[in-house]
Amino acid sequence: IIIAWFYKFVELPDYQQRQRPLRDFCISQEVKGSILLAAEGINGTIAGSRSGVDAVLADLRRAPAFADLTHKESMADFMPFGRMKVRLKQEIVNLGRPDITPQKQVGQYVPASEWNALISDPDVILVDTRNDFEVELGTFNGAINPQTAAFNQFPEFVRQNLDPGRHKKVAMFCTGGIRCEKATAYLLEQGFEEVFHLKDGILKYLETVPPEESLWQGNCFVFDERVTVDHHLQPDPIELCPICKTAVQPHHRTSPKYEFGVSCPVCADDLTTEQIKRAREKQRQLTLEAKRDARVDA
Repeated sequence: IIIAWFYKFVELPDYQQRQRPLRDFCISQEVKGSILLAAEGINGTIAGSRSGVDAVLADLRRAPAFADLTHKESMADFMPFGRMKVRLKQEIVNLGRPDITPQKQVGQYVPASEWNALISDPDVILVDTRNDFEVELGTFNGAINPQTAAFNQFPEFVRQNLDPGRHKKVAMFCTGGIRCEKATAYLLEQGFEEVFHLKDGILKYLETVPPEESLWQGNCFVFDERVTVDHHLQPDPIELCPICKTAVQPHHRTSPKYEFGVSCPVCADDLTTEQIKRAREKQRQLTLEAKRDARVDA
């Protein structure tokens, strides 16, 4: 299975009209995944056969707005998506500021081959722009964790922790590069002068930089059923909470609020009795199905 991810900030006044034709074409090619469309552009991850993914990318590039659309790829042994979704949004990445766009101004792109040198500079403040649960799974040495639950909390982190008068050089990174484009645009609007971001994100860094030279520690969270990938961009199996989709860590499993297939400490307190009952019944059915499959295989 070929997995392709892409995004592009571009004016799309007709983005609503693009939704149905794009979804229908993806389905016709047996391609699954998720694509977001907004007035500011496109953001998506799709998966399918080589011919199917190529056909969808070629179809997108036939539109003048996406003629120079770039994408990145990896492979998996299984289909990481259950269906094809094309959604309409206010932003293709939710900073909570639709007026902030990299089309107006953006930070300095740093290719993966030059990233180690930049973040080794003691004058550089390194910020991981991803959410807290993603940072827990892996990050760069010395990176600040903003401890956000969602990207739209990032402006508040900046307000409380960063100062354009003191922090002269700020470098940021994210999974594929899209959040950093918004984040650098926001910092420039706030008066920061030297703002850098990792071009094409962590995934490009892992693809480019040999493990023995890497400053990355841990795994990288991805937004599909692979959950995380290692330094070779191969799936590294990890349990995902079925309710809140948190990647379950060893310390979660020792909590009395953790129940396999039902809840984890992050979401347990917010669940109703009925939600817990349904989750337990679903897990019971999955367990019975697995046992039946095992007997058939035997």
